[in-house]
Amino acid sequence: MVIGFGKDHCPEIAYQAAYQVGLEVAKRGALLLNGGLGGVMEAASRGAKHGGGFVIGIIPQDNKAAANEFCDAVVATGMGFARDFITAYSADAIVVVGGGAGTLIEIAAAYQKGIPIVAVKGTGGVADRLVDTYIDDRKIERVFGDSSPKKAVAMAFALIETG
Repeated sequence: MVIGFGKDHCPEIAYQAAYQVGLEVAKRGALLLNGGLGGVMEAASRGAKHGGGFVIGIIPQDNKAAANEFCDAVVATGMGFARDFITAYSADAIVVVGGGAGTLIEIAAAYQKGIPIVAVKGTGGVADRLVDTYIDDRKIERVFGDSSPKKAVAMAFALIETG
């Protein structure tokens, strides 16, 4: 799963990194899951589609038409930010590209469930703030990271395998 900045505040560096993450996920033959909207979600979806992958978007709206055009399947939850728990709990691992408060919700949910988290360094937001740390003193899951989107995806897959 790829999480991060929405369309309204996604810098180009994060958009490009997310595209590369999506492409790498597709190259590995894995399904890409994300929040299905714009920004990082759209970029990762676009990358996955260009790599021949399959994309599932779990959107907060109740209308599937709100999803980005690169989603193959859309889950329209109508739940607003509560959908962040569904996206996090549905992932085998999470790759974080930038991100704000919504991304932080997904990271916290994944952390509580022990789902591996990998941040792409240098993309801003919570990815840069949390990389190489733990969310709290319980040290459930370390937020790993790398500045290369390709290496971040490889790290996420390695964490799934050792999980």
